[in-house]
Amino acid sequence: MNAPHPSATARQSLYRDMSPLNLTPLWEVLHALVPPQPQSPCVPALWTYEELRPCLKRAGELITAEEAVRRVLILENPALRGQSAITQSLYAGLQLILPGEVAPSHRHTQSALRFIVEGSGAYTAVDGERTTMHPGDFIITPSWTWHDHGNEVDEPVVWLDGLDIPMVRFFDAGFAENGAARSQAVSRPEGASFARYGHNMAPVRGDAPFGAASPIFSYPYERSREALHQLERSAPPDAWDGWKLRYINPLTGGTPMPTIQPFLQRLPAGFEGQPSRQTDSAVYSVVEGAGTAYITSPQGTVRFDFQARDHFVVPSWQMLRLQSDAGCVLFSFTDRPVQQALGIHKEERLA
Repeated sequence: MNAPHPSATARQSLYRDMSPLNLTPLWEVLHALVPPQPQSPCVPALWTYEELRPCLKRAGELITAEEAVRRVLILENPALRGQSAITQSLYAGLQLILPGEVAPSHRHTQSALRFIVEGSGAYTAVDGERTTMHPGDFIITPSWTWHDHGNEVDEPVVWLDGLDIPMVRFFDAGFAENGAARSQAVSRPEGASFARYGHNMAPVRGDAPFGAASPIFSYPYERSREALHQLERSAPPDAWDGWKLRYINPLTGGTPMPTIQPFLQRLPAGFEGQPSRQTDSAVYSVVEGAGTAYITSPQGTVRFDFQARDHFVVPSWQMLRLQSDAGCVLFSFTDRPVQQALGIHKEERLA
């Protein structure tokens, strides 16, 4: 056996002497730090509601909403188990509230969205205003706003929670505070925020009640679906996305949340989409219909056949192609606003 090259031996000696000084050589890790293209550790994953719903039901039998604070089953990326993350920047979970329950009031620096999956009539309250939940509604809890949830109807209600928890954790900037009462006092009638900001007009004074977040915290599905219908009647479908719209902050025209961009899209019957990829990872919730997602990662292509109430995740820079025989509607959210603010967002649409 040949003796180690003197240069290699000297290098290893240097590394050993550097280590107690908390130093490491860049040249040994440069290719991993600055790769030729994104190399997400996340993997594509599908959560079928048919499989998840029994677990939600059992959780409802075993722990109360008050005990749990929030009775949520976290959708963990299979490659990030134990990290409470669906991607490296985003959190997602399914929350259940049963008849007569209240999820107690609290607030936190993390921004949250709710997308209603099953059931109608429960409510969420944000800074003194309640909104009634219906399937397909998109609801915001802006950072550091008091919020609680309650169910005063006779059926369980389930929604998707989407938060920037991993992102805030990265910055070590997470704070939370519990409310003194289970439910906050209601100080404004339901619909007050929409009355002020929902008609392409705004009050002369008192803008931006939630800072960088949208002043409308509830976007009812009925209105969002009609917007898709209007687009469908006036324009052909995009070859990659079908008809796709982004939710906006009516004061700025920008994203309704500073760290998360939500979307709603419709694929027509017989849609055969083209492949695309983007640096912002995407979490999808199937609202109506059924279809197929083909996701190509470095490990190969996976096929997810989805139907209403299923959820799936597309990691950063992994190719997505959507297909639907009968047509479908998809809600999704990504971390695009942060990437755009940093000037690092990229997208590639292939023919």
